[in-house]
Formats: sequence, structure tokens, C-alpha cells
Amino acid sequence: MKLATLKTGGRDGTLAVVSRDLTQCQPVPDIARTLQAALDDWERAAPQLQDVYLALNNGAARHAQPFDEAQCHSPLPRAYQWADGSAYLNHVELVRRARNSDMPASFRTDPLMYQGGSDSFAGPRDPIYALSEDWGIDLEAEVAVITGDVPMGATPAQCAQAIRLVMLVNDVSLRNLIPAELAKGFGFFQSKPASAFSPVAVTPDELGAAWRDAKLHLPLQVQVNATLFGRPDAGVDMHFDFGQLIAHAARTRELEAGSIIGSGTVSNRHGSLRGSRIETGGVGYCCIAELRMIETIESGAPKTGFLKFGDTVRIDMQDAAGHNIFGTIEQTVAKYPGQ
Repeated sequence: MKLATLKTGGRDGTLAVVSRDLTQCQPVPDIARTLQAALDDWERAAPQLQDVYLALNNGAARHAQPFDEAQCHSPLPRAYQWADGSAYLNHVELVRRARNSDMPASFRTDPLMYQGGSDSFAGPRDPIYALSEDWGIDLEAEVAVITGDVPMGATPAQCAQAIRLVMLVNDVSLRNLIPAELAKGFGFFQSKPASAFSPVAVTPDELGAAWRDAKLHLPLQVQVNATLFGRPDAGVDMHFDFGQLIAHAARTRELEAGSIIGSGTVSNRHGSLRGSRIETGGVGYCCIAELRMIETIESGAPKTGFLKFGDTVRIDMQDAAGHNIFGTIEQTVAKYPGQ
């Protein structure tokens, strides 16, 4: 089934079930007022939500209304946990190669992960706000999952079974702030502003054969200023699957229902040139930084600039028949109006 959160009913919005073709929805406050409430009581709520989903798809829903992605929050407007991994080692290798540094062997056995800000996510059609273009504003297109309760020390297989929903994410980075923060030895904070998630989150069964081995095996499409920038396959070159990523997060703590775990920037190898450009027959990129790494490796310096005010980013994913699965993240970079 497919679920969304409408921008009505307060800060955490109103849970709605969405039809498979993303044309109709039905708010379901009688089942669960918010997505978090549904996740907290999943065993009871999920079958009832599924009944509404079937009715929507069969044209039998009694309270259906047109679905407008522009009226959506991220599925969870805020979450108890947002932890983002780095499962695509091609991306990690490129970062280190661009600065003439080898990737430690431990990176192949122990996932990288940071804890992001989850108190306020941007909506899928909300602006990417910043105070300065000098911060190095970049997109990062990824896949993410929402979990149920996960006990401390759960195995990857157990963690895979705890995945309730799958969605897309634009994990915005402020690249020019990252080096100084990492130099302090204490991780990201200011360089990771609000992320935006796809309008719709879907249950793994909805993805059919594309969901296997706790990975999503479909191309993730990225456009920058209406030009195709990347289309790498999210199931290719994903070194750590979502079961492993969740297990890493749960090694020393319990994860509560509604925890979000991200894949990290989707990145594919392409022959001898990793992540080769779209215009030369490659799969392209899911972040500008990766293209800049290729440029640095090839010519000694990056040529492509980061995002500027007025630039637009579009992220979506289509099934094998060409149907949009999650709705579209479509954001414009804008100067924050509060200052």
C-alpha cells in the first residue's frame, strides 16, 4: 500500500492512504491520525489501511479525494530517529581518491553512518532553504526505509523484517561547511540541513520483484534544472543492504517504530570511469559532489558549481512499466526568508 501525510491537522499532518496510480487518496484519521500513530500500532492499523488501499484501487472508497503531491508533508514530518548510512562504496572511494587517499579496509565490513536532524523535515515540494550560496548547496538522492521497533543487537535478517515502508530522500548537504566540521572530529551538524522525503511511502510488498535482498532494484532518476543528471540503479553496487544498515544502527540501542534509515547517495560504477556522465552514455550521479570528484580525478580541479538560488532539483523513481512509484521530490533552492 501507499501512504502519505497531508498538510492538514497540525504539525504532524493527517495520514492518508494513496491509490497505486497516485491520483486519489483518502484521509484516515479514524484508523490513525498520523503515520507515527499507525507505526506505533502497526499490527492493528496496517490491515485496516490495506482495506482502504484496496477500495481506492477498485474505485470503491467512500471518501476518496484527488491526491495533490504539493499538499504533502514528508511522510513523517518529524521522526524520533533519522540515521543515514553510506552503502554505496563507489561514492566513498571517489571521495577519497579525489584527495589521493585510500579507502580503509574496515569500510567494507563496517558501514559509515551519521545521525541527522529529524525534528523538522522539508516537504517534498518545499524549498531548499539556505542563507548563502557560499555554503556549497548540494542534493543527495537516496532510498530510505522506515522501521518498526527493533531490539538492540538484532541480526540483519531480523532488521530486514522490521522494515515497514520504503521512500526516497533528498539528503541536502552544505559541502563547503563539511571540511571544518569533520576537522573537529565530532561529525556533521551545520552541514546537514533539513532533508526532504518523497510524497509517498510504500510497503515493500508493493514493489514486487524490485524489492529483494533488502534492496530496491530500480533506477533512481535525478534532474537538475530540468536536465537529466543521473539515473543509477539503487540495487546495483549497494554494498550494505538495509538489513545490515539497520543492524548497524541497532548494535548498541533499541530503535523505536518510526525510525528512518537512509542508504546514502546512490552511486554506480560504470566501466573504467566510475559513475560516467549521462551525456557520454553513463548512469550519471545523485549528487554534484560526485561529478566534481570525477572532474578532479580527470583534470586536477572541479568545474561544476554547486546549486544556486533559483535552481531546481527533481527526484523520482519509476517501475518497470514507467509508473511513478513514490511521487516526486521537486524543490527549488531559495534564500531563507527569516533573515
